[in-house]
Amino acid sequence: MLLLLRAAASGRRLTIVLQPRAQHYLQACAQASVLLYWGWHWRPVYDHLPLIAAQLLFAYAFDMLLAWSRRDSYVLGFGPFPIIFGINLFLWFVPDWFAFQFLLIAAGFGAKELVRWEKDGRSAHIFNPSSLPLAVGSLVLLLTGATDLTLGQEIATTFDIPPYIGLWIFLIALPGQLAFGVAPMTLAATVTLFGLGAVYRAATGTYFFVDSYIPAAVFLGMNLLFTDPSTSPRTELGRLVFGVLYGLSVAALYAALEAAGAPTFYDKLLAVPLLNLSVRAIDRWARSEAVRRIDPAALGRALAPRRRHLAYMAIWTAAFLPINAAEGVGDVREAGLPLWRHACDRGRLEACRALAATYAPECVAGSPRACNELGILAADGLASTPLPAPEAFARACGLGLPEGCANEEELASGGSSWRRPPED
Repeated sequence: MLLLLRAAASGRRLTIVLQPRAQHYLQACAQASVLLYWGWHWRPVYDHLPLIAAQLLFAYAFDMLLAWSRRDSYVLGFGPFPIIFGINLFLWFVPDWFAFQFLLIAAGFGAKELVRWEKDGRSAHIFNPSSLPLAVGSLVLLLTGATDLTLGQEIATTFDIPPYIGLWIFLIALPGQLAFGVAPMTLAATVTLFGLGAVYRAATGTYFFVDSYIPAAVFLGMNLLFTDPSTSPRTELGRLVFGVLYGLSVAALYAALEAAGAPTFYDKLLAVPLLNLSVRAIDRWARSEAVRRIDPAALGRALAPRRRHLAYMAIWTAAFLPINAAEGVGDVREAGLPLWRHACDRGRLEACRALAATYAPECVAGSPRACNELGILAADGLASTPLPAPEAFARACGLGLPEGCANEEELASGGSSWRRPPED
């Protein structure tokens, strides 16, 4: 209201220009389909939809006021939709702290409007307006140990619930790849991370991501988060390098977060702004004489842009189908308690946390085995558990498990030789 009064007093005429852009509504449709499919299998998503609507209203109002504070016209389109959907596909604050969600939105739109550079002779925003608030918010949450104020961990894990989620994400991302030529980024990122996972699996017998080559939430980031054409390289070789760097950054961040005992779902969020900052340097390198021989743009120069996009989509499809057939995206069928136990025994704390998350509700439901296993995890300090070790062992004992009673006595005497019942 104050802005409108000041504009009227100064004689400014504030206008709204209708200008929908395909980049925005195609991305928004893809993201919305993921939300709906995911929500069908995890109902808290549908419960969250009114809050997404509230965020959209806030985003339009904030974006409009910010634009009018700097010029006389506001471009009205679908721009806020992919930003809001993009944020909500990866991070929500819990209801008591949900006000911080609006702070993330303000940060994203503020950076889009105010933090800019010259790119290919025109002014452009530097940072992906979804990725920047997610990365900054993730960093603050990590440094303050406040991850419990969000549902980030639940979001990341429940993306593996819907059947064929990898195929779904692959299919709904295709229209955007055809329109904007972003398939090289997704192709390079996926092949890089799957390749690393396959090497790790062959060398260790376990999965790098505990129970998958590429978690579904990471694959979502490879298709609908870091691939914003406005904040990624323009060159074909640059986009391939950009994708490789994203895949490598996810792996490096996952390893670093796991080693630090921090939540690992931030792996796909933290590096994107740094990659955005590297875009001009990547494109300069991709156009240099030093790499001209390996520049894929030299092949089929006569092809129109849309045909080049189709060619990369064909290559991406040829790569994705065998990866998907090998259960390369999402949880693998063999994953579960035996695999997690093996990985936990090898010091993979993420696997230990997965075990604890599995045993906790089973213990509460009255499973003496689950209580005993939960007690062992707590006693060895391998995972945070809702029940401390003495209580978990006591509950297992009270439910009639002799090994639980023995472990309760062992813990009281200061020992650490735990007993387990024989497998059925």
